[in-house]
Amino acid sequence: MKTLKNFLRKFLRFFHLDITKNLKYDRLTEVIMKKVIKPDSNCVDVGCHKGEILDIILKLAPQGKHFAFEPVPLFYKALNHKYHGKALVFDCALSDVPSTSEFQFVKNAPAYSGLKKREYKVEPDIEIIQVQVKTLDDVVGDSMVNFIKIDVEGGEFGVLRGGIKILKKNKPFVVFEFGIGSGINYGTVPGDFYDFITSETKLNISLLKGFLKNKKPLTKEEFVKNYNNSGEYYFIAHPE
Repeated sequence: MKTLKNFLRKFLRFFHLDITKNLKYDRLTEVIMKKVIKPDSNCVDVGCHKGEILDIILKLAPQGKHFAFEPVPLFYKALNHKYHGKALVFDCALSDVPSTSEFQFVKNAPAYSGLKKREYKVEPDIEIIQVQVKTLDDVVGDSMVNFIKIDVEGGEFGVLRGGIKILKKNKPFVVFEFGIGSGINYGTVPGDFYDFITSETKLNISLLKGFLKNKKPLTKEEFVKNYNNSGEYYFIAHPE
């Protein structure tokens, strides 16, 4: 069954059959990665889950140093075994303040798991576990970072604030999810998110498709409108 699902996903991606938004975002993310990641790029995968994005990273940047973060013990154990010697895998969540925190592990829909509850498309079977929370700056340190992917079900702003030194110094490409269905539970204000990226880190924000078509970056009004109206919820922060 798993092999069949993977085949179908690859088939749909190859023929650009975006029957869901998530499939579209997966396809566009891979296209962007092929565009911006070089063989020696260093990459970060936050919310590594089962390693789908990390697999692409390793294929595109075999000479790079890569960091992956996954706080769910079951997934961390599998990732650490699979990528031993290929990537540094950490069993912690990321935010802007180091701590120990409750984590909502959605057993029947693991992709919805996060530090806080969010809107769910299924009736969730939640197991609350304790996880270590660290900052990206503390873990990665002075290592050069060229590409970051963040999918943490609403906690993206905390991850970015905890990596402000890396963002300012390296100006990496950052593909991230940011939607009202998850972000609202973290008290994130979209205007503050936009100001942090554009003013504090001096990066631009674009929709994935807009970036690939070399369109102008989003204005603050456009970014906030997307969030409030439940429009597009995947973006890329990028240097000029």
